[in-house]
Amino acid sequence: MTKYKRILLKLSGESLMGNQSFGIDPERLADYARQIKEVHAMGIQIGIVIGGGNIFRGLSGTSKGFDRVKGDQMGMCATVINSLALSSALEASGVKTKVLTAIRMEPIGEFYSKWKAIEAMESGYICIFSAGTGSPYFTTDTGSSLRGIEIEADVMLKGTRVDGIYTADPEKDPTATKFDQITFDEIYARNLKVMDLTATTMCKENHLPIYVFNMDIVGNLKRVIDGEPIGTLVH
Repeated sequence: MTKYKRILLKLSGESLMGNQSFGIDPERLADYARQIKEVHAMGIQIGIVIGGGNIFRGLSGTSKGFDRVKGDQMGMCATVINSLALSSALEASGVKTKVLTAIRMEPIGEFYSKWKAIEAMESGYICIFSAGTGSPYFTTDTGSSLRGIEIEADVMLKGTRVDGIYTADPEKDPTATKFDQITFDEIYARNLKVMDLTATTMCKENHLPIYVFNMDIVGNLKRVIDGEPIGTLVH
């Protein structure tokens, strides 16, 4: 028996860069598609949110003179590009997908609704939710929390470059230690940057656990689904 029936998988746009400094690394994209296909074949219903930081990040745009609202809208478009790339890679491997957008952009993707998404996942499609929440001032982390809650996912799986949550940034502090489990309240108390506060609070208030793990190691997604303790559970 697998641990979860329906998941919301959150992927970072930066991870899609692989070893590049910008854009989409075809090898990393193919690795992600293989891992997702493997889990989908186990009967898991999958919704995905992917960031756009490998192409454009709204907040960094404002520091360079972009209007915040337009910058965030550019970031939303970046997530659509990544969603289409992931959809294409999955379809090429024989998996049916639907790209659902938070703002209307047919025929690029269908306009999102909870019931459309759940019906599609129950019919064997992987749903990729793009364009964030459709509103400025919200991150794709918040978009992930919102979609995860809406589709009634059992868990949000946050695929990152590190293998869980640490007392400090392990890439900067070699003495940082990893948590196997942590509560939402501990995250607030320790001021840990797991996700932005809006996203974290939404998950806490709606009882959506978060599991943080390293998605860049091939096979890790299945290990999480199988219940192997390779990351950090936030509950």
